[in-house]
Amino acid sequence: MTTTPRVDIERHDELLRYLRDRGRIGLEEQPLMRTLEGGVSNRTVLVQRQDGDAWVLKQALPKLRVAVDWYCSPERSEREALALHWLVRLAPAGMITPLVFVDRELHLLAMEAVPQPHENWKTMLLSGRLDPAHVQQFGELLRAIHHNALTHRDGVARDFADRSFFEALRLEPYYEYAATRVPEATAFLTRLVEETRARQETLVHGDYSPKNVLVRDGRLVLLDHEVAHFGDPGFDVGFSLAHLLSKAHHLPHVRADFGSAAHLYWQAYGGEAELEPRAVRHTLGCLLARVAGRSPLEYLDQTERTQQQRAVLTLVTRPPRTVRELVDRFVEAL
Repeated sequence: MTTTPRVDIERHDELLRYLRDRGRIGLEEQPLMRTLEGGVSNRTVLVQRQDGDAWVLKQALPKLRVAVDWYCSPERSEREALALHWLVRLAPAGMITPLVFVDRELHLLAMEAVPQPHENWKTMLLSGRLDPAHVQQFGELLRAIHHNALTHRDGVARDFADRSFFEALRLEPYYEYAATRVPEATAFLTRLVEETRARQETLVHGDYSPKNVLVRDGRLVLLDHEVAHFGDPGFDVGFSLAHLLSKAHHLPHVRADFGSAAHLYWQAYGGEAELEPRAVRHTLGCLLARVAGRSPLEYLDQTERTQQQRAVLTLVTRPPRTVRELVDRFVEAL
């Protein structure tokens, strides 16, 4: 009986040997390798080949790199590969990186790297560079994913029926953990979890955030799809809106611009009236989870986290019905 040797792709000598042994590159090839920083759930390495091709390799970690204990099966790399297979068909051309290969034994995958030059959208936003054209694309891309998945509903529902990664990476560390830390919001968050579990409507990305977007030649490219599942589209909207509003909080000199961006994003997404109250509740839940959950936003200091928690608690007792009301009341509460 043979066993698959363990490979840590951040050890570039091990990665080089693996790529040669598996026939992914030539036996004499010497690609350039660079470990990419910033991810908490994966090892990530850029491989630049001698023929000009460039890949990003991701290897899922069983224990995430955060301050508190947070575990999730590394088999989620297969979920991301499956999501890439679907998203290249559902999203507008050029906004998803094509899959190169997946290795289920070692829990890693390779995708085509986004060509240089490009910038991370989160980095741009935190520097105050907020382009409405990017916000417009952000809303339109999510709408395309949600709505185009409906035309393949049976296949999407079958392939993404398992929601265990969403439970382990979102519902428990965000809503359920925050509920134990903020008693005033326990009832609200508990109801939100129950509502989310009951909704099974379309393909949900689960990590729709500016940090997972690169900007190249003015066009957005979406990354990191390991939380994809068949569920409540309101979660994606709320998750992403919470990022825009948290940056509005953190950057008071452009707070009004981020408030306008949140309005534009919802308008570009074109959400129906039935979805809007749910999107609002998910926004509130995520705003709270990103200061009281297992993965607090690193750019908010403790004073800002306390302020954001207080602002959300003023809203959960009587949640706004519309995104416009939510944005205005949140900014006012700050």
